[in-house]
Amino acid sequence: MVMFTDAAIKAIEDSLDAADILRIGAKGGGCSGLNYVIELAEKVADDDIVINAGRVKVCLDKYSNFLLNETMIDYITSLQESGFKFRNNKAVSTCGCGTSFQPSEEDMAAYKTGKAPEIKVDCPSSGESCP
Repeated sequence: MVMFTDAAIKAIEDSLDAADILRIGAKGGGCSGLNYVIELAEKVADDDIVINAGRVKVCLDKYSNFLLNETMIDYITSLQESGFKFRNNKAVSTCGCGTSFQPSEEDMAAYKTGKAPEIKVDCPSSGESCP
C-alpha cells in the first residue's frame, strides 16, 4: 500500500478540498524508465484502488498500486525545493531529481504485460479491504 507522511497529508489537505480526488501512479518515461505521477482526477475508475490521505481520496490503477507498493510519499520544503518525494522500496534505481525510477526487470515485465499481481489494500481508517 502507498503510505503518506504527516507532512504529505498536510500538504494535500491544504491544497485540495475533501471532494477532490488525487491520482497517484507510475507511467512510462523519465530518465529511469517510469515517471511518478501525482495529479487531480475527475473521477475514480471502476478498477482503481482507493485509499485516504487525511480527508482526501487518493486513487491508483492496479499497475501503479503494484509498482508503488510500500512507497512512502513525503512532502519536503527546503531553500532549494519543495514538493512531494516518493520513497519507493521497489525501485532498483532512481534519477538524480527523484521524479522517475527503474523497477526490477521482473516488475517491469509484469507492468508491460498487464500481469501485475493484485496487492491487497487495507483502508487505514477501518482496517477493512477498500472497495
